[in-house]
Amino acid sequence: MLQQTRVDQALPYYTRFVAAFPTVDHLAAADIDTVLRLWEGLGYYARARHLHQAAQIVAAQHGGALPGTYEELLQLPGIGIYTAGAIASIAFGAAVPAVDGNVRRVLARYFALDRPRPAHLRHLALQLIGTERCGDSNQALMELGATVCLPRGPRCAVCPLRAGCKARAAGEPERFPARRVRAPTPHYDVAAGVVRNALGQLLIQRRPERALLGGLWELPGGKRKRGESLQEACARELKEELQVTVEVGDLVMSVRHAYTHFRITLYAFHCTITAGTPLSSAGLPVRWVALDALDAYAFPRANRRILDALVAAERMPMDEEPVQRNRGA
Repeated sequence: MLQQTRVDQALPYYTRFVAAFPTVDHLAAADIDTVLRLWEGLGYYARARHLHQAAQIVAAQHGGALPGTYEELLQLPGIGIYTAGAIASIAFGAAVPAVDGNVRRVLARYFALDRPRPAHLRHLALQLIGTERCGDSNQALMELGATVCLPRGPRCAVCPLRAGCKARAAGEPERFPARRVRAPTPHYDVAAGVVRNALGQLLIQRRPERALLGGLWELPGGKRKRGESLQEACARELKEELQVTVEVGDLVMSVRHAYTHFRITLYAFHCTITAGTPLSSAGLPVRWVALDALDAYAFPRANRRILDALVAAERMPMDEEPVQRNRGA
């Protein structure tokens, strides 16, 4: 959870997750929808899918005990070079480095490296941690980067490595490592359909496993193309995805949301099917779900805001008018 999430944000999720899955065997036996639902809101959902897959492998092939070597850990889904190094050194005392973003910054400044290669950084880190108490040394470097060797305004005066730091000696520690030039963040308009049947159930579909937000459920829809109106985009997407013709009605609400590399504004419209029966063109699951059963499914955050608004409107007294909202991320 901490790979992409701050400690204060991850803690409540961690507590709920461990309560639901106290052992590897519990996690391995769980349904992926349950796992994703407990992960909902943390983002980077591939982490949850990989964690679930890794638990199944550990339960089936390692007797429920996490393998203790760096090489074996690398074979598990979702465990890369950094994570394998962290687990192997901290949990099992192996003499291997664990270079995260904070450690990369510490090493780049200590050795005054502009654009260090990952393999070179791991080599340098191994020199610093030595062979005794490697887990403690790795954690010390992580903590140093997180609390002292900050991206801006590093606290060089209290740094225990200041005597040998080449960046500090050069008088410009913030110059290292060289900052990457970021391209402008693109923005997309996305149109989705709020489709309900005669029983009041809502139409939802599952996202492809390997796609962004893979395995989560969502309202059907997609990106607006150049020259399209939002209503036209909504009708086209439902036709392409679910093989149904719809009449697009009023806007339910719009939601702005930011992902790591792009931003969206999601527009949800009331839609009525005029022809066809919903069937995924890609062979993905499609379901009609009652509003009070939506909590059993994991949705992307922007979708969840729309669903929460629909549920709130359903519970609103009859003499009150629902309010259309434009809610930010």
